[in-house]
Amino acid sequence: MLIIDARESDSIDKALKKYKKKYERSGVLRELRGRKAFTKPSIRRRNEILKARYRQKMQAMEL
Repeated sequence: MLIIDARESDSIDKALKKYKKKYERSGVLRELRGRKAFTKPSIRRRNEILKARYRQKMQAMEL
């Protein structure tokens, strides 16, 4: 459960915006999507390696 520190002077919209931001940062939605379908550990590892290669390639292109 997420707890938001909302002040008395904060409007409902501002508190809702804080909640949404905290929810997004917590990674709950990302975890739910990941659990929707099972992926084998070998495939998960392969995807991580491919993502790392892509990030390295992009960093090399920036320099």
